[in-house]
Amino acid sequence: MHLHPSLVREVLADAAGGRERGLPLFDRPVRYAPVLARALLGLHHALVAGAGTLVREERLSSVVTALVREAATVRPRLRTAPAGGAAARRAKALLDEAWDRDLGADALARAAGCSRYALYRAFRTEYGMPPSDYQRLLRLRAARRLLATGTTPAEAATACGFADQPHLTRWFTRVYGITPATYRRAAG
Repeated sequence: MHLHPSLVREVLADAAGGRERGLPLFDRPVRYAPVLARALLGLHHALVAGAGTLVREERLSSVVTALVREAATVRPRLRTAPAGGAAARRAKALLDEAWDRDLGADALARAAGCSRYALYRAFRTEYGMPPSDYQRLLRLRAARRLLATGTTPAEAATACGFADQPHLTRWFTRVYGITPATYRRAAG
């Protein structure tokens, strides 16, 4: 996976509250860093699975911040002033209203009135999950409502923003403990 320097610079500037930072230096090309490996694997899965914009952007930020924390010779300051609960609530309101749209982290940050990094931290603090997980939960609830009306799992997946029926099935089973088809039969 190649992360272009301009992308790294953009993520670090956002994490530093909008202040431009130089690129970090890395003195060793190979590292054993389990935190970084997990972050890279998460980003890779999001890219391969065709995850939504919000998921991909959150995972990219996680990779860049993990890379800097785990491997940079000098670690730039990443923490910004906390955005607070009001920012998280504004982002949640946008997600509640537009759960079916492919929102990006920039749109949520604008709605919240803070940086993407500060919003992510505030949202996790306020709701115990990142914005992308909350959006997925809203989509699963909508799919459950559709399934209860007799909509097929494939149609529910498409209507609720999942990549395909297996994507819906994986998440539905993980969250509710049964497949969408089983839920549909039981609700009908």
